[in-house]
Amino acid sequence: MKKISKIYISGLGAIGGAYGSRIFDTDPECITVIADSERITRYTKNGITINGKLYPFRYVTPEDGGDKADLILIAVKHHQLGQSIRDIEKYTGEDTVILSLLNGIVSEELVGRKYGMDKILHSFAVGTDAVREGTDIRFRNIGKIVFGTNDESRKEKVQAVKEFFERTGIPYDIPEDIIRELWWKFMLNVGINQVSAVLKAGYGIFQRVDDARELMVMASLEVVALAEKAGISLSKEDISKYIAVINTLSPEGKTSMLQDIEAGRKTEVEIFSGTVIEMGKKYGVETPVNDILFRMIRTLEQMNG
Repeated sequence: MKKISKIYISGLGAIGGAYGSRIFDTDPECITVIADSERITRYTKNGITINGKLYPFRYVTPEDGGDKADLILIAVKHHQLGQSIRDIEKYTGEDTVILSLLNGIVSEELVGRKYGMDKILHSFAVGTDAVREGTDIRFRNIGKIVFGTNDESRKEKVQAVKEFFERTGIPYDIPEDIIRELWWKFMLNVGINQVSAVLKAGYGIFQRVDDARELMVMASLEVVALAEKAGISLSKEDISKYIAVINTLSPEGKTSMLQDIEAGRKTEVEIFSGTVIEMGKKYGVETPVNDILFRMIRTLEQMNG
């Protein structure tokens, strides 16, 4: 595969902005943001600031069309994924590689249905404490992008993305079994994202309050039980691994779901506890903690209007 030199980002929230800024700082000509005209107007009028620096990204609408991408990073919320899949169509070519940085364990399949799984590398972002307020994004830890494939035919694409991340200074990890790691991140999100939203608690609470951390673990253990039924080798020890990650984050940082609740936005509860509940019914596994979290978060959404 040729060297990656033309990158499009769909989604300029906390994650897209954080990694977009790193790419822009290294090679501003290679990166373009896909957004609708209303967002572009807002972004250009108010400016996108990331850690206090103004970023004059180049923007295109989904209708504009243009050069085909070597790499597309999808960094939207799950309920925006369908629109994002449509938005990237004119920029997706035969050799385009797509990384969907969404939470959950289903986005790659949904993108692959449209563009073919041969273009997809499984991926997720972890360890970032980026927070977005309006068009201002701040982070202390950029975290890393974990990506890869269990399909030998796509290994060349992995190497091309690896070279690009090294060139632009984006921290990354390429695990031996990316599907297992995707489930690990799902377990993390089911735990801390949902509990943080209900408690309205930043990372500092989980670093110092045992009861909050225990509730997070209880939700995560239900994912461990489901993983065993699905043939994924997760264990309780893997929860300790993500607690170690949480302990490195800014105490003032907040999960994406807590940010959504505070901003009155739709959350991703359907792909967290919603997925756990659905899989629990499929495999005959009781999921009482996630049953409660689902209803509590849906209630918070409706209270927010």
